[in-house]
Amino acid sequence: MYSTWKSAFVTFIQRFLAPFHTTGRWIFYAAVVGIIAGIGGITFQVIEQQVFHYALELGAGYSPKEADGENRLFAHVEREFSPGMLLLVLAAGGLVSGWLVYTFAPEAEGHGTDAAIEAFHFKRGYIRPIVPLIKLLASAITIGTGGSGGREGPIAQIGAGFGSYWGTLLNLPARDRRILLAVGMSAGIGAVFRAPLAGALFAAEIMYSESDLESDVIVPAAVASTISYSIFSYWLPPEIRFVPLFGTGLQHHVTSLMELIPMSVLAIVLVGVAAIYIKTFYGIHKAFKKLPVPRLLRPVLGALLAGVLGLGLYYYFGQDMRALGILGTGYGVLQETLRSPEKVGVGLLVCVALGKILTTSLTIGSGGSGGVFGPSMVIGGCTGAAFGQFVHQLNPALVPQPAIYAIVGMAGFFAGAANAPISTIVMVSELTGDYGLLVPTMWVSIICFILCRRWTLYEKQLPTRLDSPAHRGDLLVDVLEGLQVSDVPLVQRQTLPEKTNLREILRTVAESRQHYFPVVDGQGAFVGIFSTDDVRAYLFNETIWELANARDVMTTQVVSVTPSDDLNTALKRFTDLNLDELPVLNPEDRTQLLGMLRRRDVIRRYNQTLHHLQQEARDEPVESENTTPS
Repeated sequence: MYSTWKSAFVTFIQRFLAPFHTTGRWIFYAAVVGIIAGIGGITFQVIEQQVFHYALELGAGYSPKEADGENRLFAHVEREFSPGMLLLVLAAGGLVSGWLVYTFAPEAEGHGTDAAIEAFHFKRGYIRPIVPLIKLLASAITIGTGGSGGREGPIAQIGAGFGSYWGTLLNLPARDRRILLAVGMSAGIGAVFRAPLAGALFAAEIMYSESDLESDVIVPAAVASTISYSIFSYWLPPEIRFVPLFGTGLQHHVTSLMELIPMSVLAIVLVGVAAIYIKTFYGIHKAFKKLPVPRLLRPVLGALLAGVLGLGLYYYFGQDMRALGILGTGYGVLQETLRSPEKVGVGLLVCVALGKILTTSLTIGSGGSGGVFGPSMVIGGCTGAAFGQFVHQLNPALVPQPAIYAIVGMAGFFAGAANAPISTIVMVSELTGDYGLLVPTMWVSIICFILCRRWTLYEKQLPTRLDSPAHRGDLLVDVLEGLQVSDVPLVQRQTLPEKTNLREILRTVAESRQHYFPVVDGQGAFVGIFSTDDVRAYLFNETIWELANARDVMTTQVVSVTPSDDLNTALKRFTDLNLDELPVLNPEDRTQLLGMLRRRDVIRRYNQTLHHLQQEARDEPVESENTTPS
């Protein structure tokens, strides 16, 4: 029944799209992904808030502040805070999330974005259809019960999963399915963070650790991200429908270019914190992998340890609820930091930043489900605000507005940790609605990106498109089209006059290791070619050895190339007729044979060029190579 419905649906879609050009089809594909991603974002937040309200608010009496632009579905409830119940809720959330993930979809473990990147590069863009559903439920439960995680990883994997399924359903080639996977990531990010432009750039940039982009993704991703953003925003109450996630009124500007000096120092601090974050995250992840306990219980242990750490800070700061910002999303603390960092204080800001590193590593590194972008915003924002406050106290004239450093810190930290400067700069501007800090944000983000190249939050990132299996075919064509036949040394072959009889031809073939024999006329003009296979049919018919000659054996329908042809054209001609050599002719005089082009020399030239490109991409010295064929 299902297969019949599926076949009928695919046939209907194919007939519907038949009159459209390629661009029209991609707009349709992207629009469908955008619609589902928008609905998925709404579903995710509804489930998360349901879990949060009944488990944390009513169960543990813990109701932290959220970002100003957040849509709260339930009114605030005053309940006495219960530390014991908080730990119980965290443990229960870890248990249910772990059971869902390890029972139904182990790919949904962790922060999600890495799994989508891996599917793009190494799995032909394929994600099992059940993964988005399990990721949605597991992440909503993890974050809703107070686990330290962000929403970008879950929604990115949810969108990517549907994009992959959509491409598989329509029997699209692997290249198109990969693009739809990335489009789904962008659409999810654009919806949940209400940042359509950053969403469109995010998936194109996050695939690689170097300064490279998936350019084919950007246009369809922009379509999908715009649609998902519109659907998600329409679901919001009118008063916050067009409000950035962290509210309005965050309008700042730099009063002096001298402020770029302390911001450069901030960039170095952010790089150090990012390195600590990444090493801690993956160190704890590896430690949990080695624990001699059932993997189902690891998220429980991670959640409990995160809860204990949060409660430790809570009591250390005199039962200040802001210290518990190291649990959950932490957006409430970040929101207050963006508006009035001086009210939070340097000590609490530093502890929240470092505590968030540990709780995120414990929650997600133990097998919980959540993203790393949201925690990165909190860590970077609190680090930047603490630095700004500290320098302001030393020299108020040098840092007149400490709040600026929170916004710049958000961007710089994730730009370095994720190797994604462009989308992060746009993302932070859209999250805060503050576009007056583009220059310092760009400056700090680029410094962090350059200095953080040794580390990355996303282990499945590859350096460049040159390294991705997704682009091996594209790369072959790109490299070959950039080379000409004249770039490959030609081989000179023995030619035979057209009147050479068959007996002499057989003797020459027997004495030579040559496989192809060009034929020339009395003036030396090239008139045809034959191979040893062409004369094999005459071996046992001696009666015509004196009668037949080279003109009778050769073919005049010669497949040839010229020195100005690119090597991709040459390779196609090699493969079309399964030839090993091609005659190279003078384009101004097609009867002049310049030499023979061998297929193995073309492949050797391609490999040498690719080797040079890969070494240049890694800034390694390239030794000169001898290109003379053997």
